[in-house]
Amino acid sequence: MGTEFTPIFLLILVGISVAVGMTAASAILGPKRKTAVKQMPYESGMDPIGDARQRFDVRYYLVAIVFLLFDVELLFLYPWAVAQWSAGPTVTAAAAVSDAKVGAPAVLGTVLAGIPPEFRNLVFGEILVFVVILAAGFAYAWRKGVFEWR
Repeated sequence: MGTEFTPIFLLILVGISVAVGMTAASAILGPKRKTAVKQMPYESGMDPIGDARQRFDVRYYLVAIVFLLFDVELLFLYPWAVAQWSAGPTVTAAAAVSDAKVGAPAVLGTVLAGIPPEFRNLVFGEILVFVVILAAGFAYAWRKGVFEWR
């Protein structure tokens, strides 16, 4: 394997030793007194009072689903927006020869990034349909009162 993987193995070794060292240090140096408050389970900053199987209001789940809906929308829109408008110019043979540097590889006839120009209108139309469907979902949720917290 040689020495090309030595930095990776050293990084793994340092990471494992830091994790084990911090765990051991907290066990050795940490407080040992156990009280009823310290033994109580932590529930997101709330005191765990009552039954753990209590029913939640449906609005809680509706807000969570609407959040996921628009979160996933952004996951699709950001890469599209970057790819839609970031296509570089095509390099021609004459430009590659005139701009060629010694030792630099010549790139001929390749698009540097993004969506090819002939498909941009099609992809833009598909994204518009996607946004219209999401807007219809938003309007439906608004009409049903999902965003009204009582």
